[in-house]
Amino acid sequence: MKFMIAGLGSIGRRHLRNLLALGETDILLFRTHQATMPDEELRGFPVFTELGAALAQKPDGVIISNPTAAHMGVALPAARAGCNLLIEKPISHNLEGLQALRAELDRHQKQAQVGFHFRYHPVLRLIKQILEKGDLGRTLSAEAHWGEYLPGWHPWEDYRASYAARADLGGGVTLTLSHPFDYLRWLLGEVAWLSAATARASDLGIEAEDRSDINLCFTSAASAQVHLDYYQRPAAHWLEITCANGFIRWENASGTAVVTNALTGSQETLVPPPGFERNSMFLEEMSHFIRLCRGETDVECGLEDGVRALEIALAVHQSSAKENRRVYLAERT
Repeated sequence: MKFMIAGLGSIGRRHLRNLLALGETDILLFRTHQATMPDEELRGFPVFTELGAALAQKPDGVIISNPTAAHMGVALPAARAGCNLLIEKPISHNLEGLQALRAELDRHQKQAQVGFHFRYHPVLRLIKQILEKGDLGRTLSAEAHWGEYLPGWHPWEDYRASYAARADLGGGVTLTLSHPFDYLRWLLGEVAWLSAATARASDLGIEAEDRSDINLCFTSAASAQVHLDYYQRPAAHWLEITCANGFIRWENASGTAVVTNALTGSQETLVPPPGFERNSMFLEEMSHFIRLCRGETDVECGLEDGVRALEIALAVHQSSAKENRRVYLAERT
């Protein structure tokens, strides 16, 4: 199997290390040489600065980890070349090119996997099973909170110049921390409408929004509130789900969740398996992508999941621009 990585910032290098850890060594790099990290770990791999020349090497899978606004510029040519894709979230900063991408993937019978790695969190998977089993009754509401301090992400670079801080590169907290839009859909179902307010609330001095507060209403009539920010210290990321007969609280820092059953009065603590750490999710995600490229499995978090999460993020901006008015999302059959 041959893999190409487009974009060698921190996430691209994580994917490179994980490919190597999983025994894949036929790897080529497509670079613009704008990364701010040292190049020592990239030595020895074929490097291409022209996309056509890189794709001419016929990679089986292309990993797209460049800035959000540049995703489609690689995804479309790679799909035309007959490659499977692993596209980092969010899949883009707008909806342009997505119909053409669908058509090319269909024409070549290839798949696009989207990098929402929390789908591979073992405790969130257990929570999904609990909700589907229905022991806690109908899911009524949820709250997701994720705050992190942007200047602490990549201390080696000026955070104000990073893609996460720049709207022109697809940054801003709504798109960059869009994981809750995906895992809430995964757990609660489709979003019918939302209202939202975004702001540049802190003194970080970035051009994109650093706070986003969103109200989601699902087709099931469940609701959720989501808070995202770039300024919280220390970081906090948690999820609470209220059901008719119980309550679940998951903490990302520990990876654990407490499940309270109001009917039995019992509490159960769900813990990750021994040895679990953050990269375990990325490893499982990459392992799945390798199997997908080999034709051994179907896609789990595919292009349409990425499109739906992107539509939610774009609707957040639309609602905020209209003074928190409701934005209805298109129904899907």
